[in-house]
Amino acid sequence: MKKYIIITIIVILAIAGILGFFLHKNTEPTTQTGETKEMVDLTVSEVTRSVFYAPQYAAINNGFFEENGINIELITGTGADTVMTAVLANQVDIGFAGPEASIYVYNEGKEDYTQVFAQLTKKDGSFLVSKTKQDDFKWENLKGTTIIPGRKGGVPYMTLEYVIKKNGMNPQTDMVLDDSIKFDLMAGAFTGGEAEYVTLFEPTASMIEQSGKGYIVASVGEAAGEIPYTAYFAKKSYIEENEDIIQRFTNSVYQGQKWVAEHTAREVAEAIASFFPDTEIDLLETVVQKYKDIDAWNTTPVMTQESFELLQTVMTEAEELTQKAPYDKVVNNKYAEEASTK
Repeated sequence: MKKYIIITIIVILAIAGILGFFLHKNTEPTTQTGETKEMVDLTVSEVTRSVFYAPQYAAINNGFFEENGINIELITGTGADTVMTAVLANQVDIGFAGPEASIYVYNEGKEDYTQVFAQLTKKDGSFLVSKTKQDDFKWENLKGTTIIPGRKGGVPYMTLEYVIKKNGMNPQTDMVLDDSIKFDLMAGAFTGGEAEYVTLFEPTASMIEQSGKGYIVASVGEAAGEIPYTAYFAKKSYIEENEDIIQRFTNSVYQGQKWVAEHTAREVAEAIASFFPDTEIDLLETVVQKYKDIDAWNTTPVMTQESFELLQTVMTEAEELTQKAPYDKVVNNKYAEEASTK
């Protein structure tokens, strides 16, 4: 009798083991091509938390990174310089900030410089907020005022300068650009200080307006036109040693871009809401629609040479760049081009 019981137990355990094996196989992540991939952990540092990066959050919450075998630990920095420092110090795997940071690093002559491998946004995502309501705002209204524009040398600062010049003014003599305020303190400095204007990302800009402490009067991105604003980058050595991971990451970003383009502002707001727990869903929907209206997001992760050169022109005009960096060194489109074919 004992013999039969032992045999029965052995058979049951064997069946359970086989079932467990197949269940495990079925829950392993697969790429877009159906290839099974081992899960990897990646740490990504984003320049700030903003609805401007909706495709990224949609890709995370819709499981696109997991489908490609990636667990994302997303941390929020306080400016492109902070993000770049973390990447160079190997504190994070991938940085997400303005491409200007990679241009600066390349021009410093670092052997293991960073390369941009996927572009997410193609316009400035900040909005100009005024202390006073202006139904018929004109850029000329900035003359004689004080503006909080972000860190000097950063893309938000330089893009605003570019717009000011496009409208026939001199940013050095016609107004005061107060660049002494840290990125994450700009909203508080504006509401509690004397500056007449500030540039803010969403949802912060709309929350300031909702509180009655300021009024959105213009989109800097709409006024400036297309420019490669925010992109993913990593150290050259990391990319070379982890090509498969970079490809899977870029595939996930592209899935997020496509999903946001194909869904309504309300659907996008609901998909990214967990990243903005203090923002009402209706306000999120409004903000997403604002970014859709100015065509803020790239349709693919590819950064074109034309847009890269425009960025360097803006940097040169801002007197932040004395030597242009080669496109084929700073930008590595291999993975973005491959992702865009899927």
